[in-house]
Amino acid sequence: MSLTNWFIVFLIIQVIHFLGTWKLYIKAGRKAWEAAVPVYNAVVLMKIINRPKEWYWVILLFVPIVNVLMFPIVWVETCRSFRKNTYTDTALAVLTGGFYIYYLNYFVDVRYKENRSLKPISSSGEWTSSILFAVIAATLVHTYFMQPFVIPTSSLEKTLLKGDFLFVSKFHYGARLPMTAVAAPMVHDTLPIVKTKSYIADDLNKDGWRNKLQFPYMRIPGFQNIKRNDIVVFNWPADSSYNMGVNNPDRKYLKPIDKKTNYVKRCVGLPGDHLEVRDGYVFINGKQNELPERAKPQFYYIVTSKKFLSDKYLAEDIGTTEYNIFYKLSKEKNQRYQFSNALPFPGDPNSILVELPSVYASQVRQNPDFQATDRYAINLSNEEAEKLKKNPAIKSIERRILPKGTRGNQIFPKNPNFKWNGDNYGPIQIPKEGESIDINIENLPLYKKAITDYEGNTLQTKGSDIYINGEKATSYTFKQNYYWMMGDNRQNSLDARSFGFTPFNHVVGKPVFVWMSISGVEKGFGNIANWKFNWDRIFTTVNGSGKPKSYFSYFIIALVLWQGFRFYRKKKKKNKEEEL
Repeated sequence: MSLTNWFIVFLIIQVIHFLGTWKLYIKAGRKAWEAAVPVYNAVVLMKIINRPKEWYWVILLFVPIVNVLMFPIVWVETCRSFRKNTYTDTALAVLTGGFYIYYLNYFVDVRYKENRSLKPISSSGEWTSSILFAVIAATLVHTYFMQPFVIPTSSLEKTLLKGDFLFVSKFHYGARLPMTAVAAPMVHDTLPIVKTKSYIADDLNKDGWRNKLQFPYMRIPGFQNIKRNDIVVFNWPADSSYNMGVNNPDRKYLKPIDKKTNYVKRCVGLPGDHLEVRDGYVFINGKQNELPERAKPQFYYIVTSKKFLSDKYLAEDIGTTEYNIFYKLSKEKNQRYQFSNALPFPGDPNSILVELPSVYASQVRQNPDFQATDRYAINLSNEEAEKLKKNPAIKSIERRILPKGTRGNQIFPKNPNFKWNGDNYGPIQIPKEGESIDINIENLPLYKKAITDYEGNTLQTKGSDIYINGEKATSYTFKQNYYWMMGDNRQNSLDARSFGFTPFNHVVGKPVFVWMSISGVEKGFGNIANWKFNWDRIFTTVNGSGKPKSYFSYFIIALVLWQGFRFYRKKKKKNKEEEL
């Protein structure tokens, strides 16, 4: 929906308000026309309901998402100002969407109660009021300033761990105003427990979003642009919460932008950059990208060992928890399992090598069809690889790299003409707002999704000719900035190499603080016995140089001092009252 459409909707709401309240305004000693003037009518209404000091209520009534919570409060307060303060009145005001006030306006001879008491008539009412405004305050902070977020995957392992709970700043890059008009506060796309959609939005039709219930994209100006190597939270452009897109990252789901799956990656490519991945390392404009000190890129190494490598040794002595084990399986028995990615077994033409994640090791050991080998595929940083090499039990260690010119699985764009893979990718130019890129039938797969899905154009091809919005085009000028988001866990990250560019309107914010860290929490409450608190990561900053430093002890000291100060003030006040 465009701004013009929403302005029309705004005016319709003002008309609805006027028709339902003008008589009540008169009974409260005001003029009927005052109920018709946008914004001013809200200021006057605050006086009518004896809330003139709550000037900020007027602002909150026009703040998306927060106003969904404010409207019922104002409806109830209006009823109470006209002596309708029973539980039935309250329920009718809320359940009718405020239209109960129409009934009071036209069909009931209500009397205005000037200077009514604002104190709730019952303890339950006081509790309800406190909870409501706590939710409103939390929603305001969550939507426009700071949002909690948990790391679900290991794509940024070493910098951010699975189970890290983050505070994500919305104001660094500018808070994006909610785009979904009607949604439950402080939840993402799904309501907890009931597991249903948390928002109301139109479905897709053949032409894309109808956007009848969507706000146009707007963003409050930030004080910082996205910098190279910033860690960024964004809505996943591939738009999937189903199996994290493993089966089909390009599948379209019926979800608005701000309800797409939240992702966190490192921004290695900025608008206008020419990017290429060579043997797993990122090159920008021909120069290798220098990562910050805390970033530890990881790659899979093929390791052969004289003896079994345990989880404990790899985790505690080496520092890695991600590895696969190679098993020997006869070709005859593979007819039962149908492993398609198996390798030939050296020296035995009747057997194959099957690579399985270590999490299945205990199950596989009990299966006589599989025979463990001395080969592992272990996810390691360069430092960890060097440490493992020093173990005399290691026979060999070699990085696993897909050679240049080999087409990888799940690689963007989904076009066989691009012989790219996760280790050797590109080169590719990242679109920049206001700049043009020459397009032709060969490079169109790189930019088609941005031109159509993200910028709302129609695109057709006729032979080798390209038509955008019905006009023949040999170049395209982009309307917004795009970014290249990648994980440090280079061979175990579903990132830009799979889904392509991230448009700026998908950017959520910048992680700034780890306030809690629990290993194993991503596996759910069924695994709570194996949860482990990472005390050294609690209250650490995300950015900066050197090893992360925990400020948890400082927080505890500050909290104790604050509570002591509050106790002192309370005691001092009590002593004064006793003296009087």
